[in-house]
Amino acid sequence: MPRDIITLACPKCEERNYNLTKNKRLHPERVEYRKFCRRCREHTLHKETK
Repeated sequence: MPRDIITLACPKCEERNYNLTKNKRLHPERVEYRKFCRRCREHTLHKETK
């Protein structure tokens, strides 16, 4: 199955806020999305974690 579940974490507070799926065969690099962090109460650049 090429789609895997990934977790996105906020770099400021290190809280893991979002779970997404991505196609690792087409995008093997780590992704970054601008999402809203509930703890920081602002939009930050969330990065993929293990």
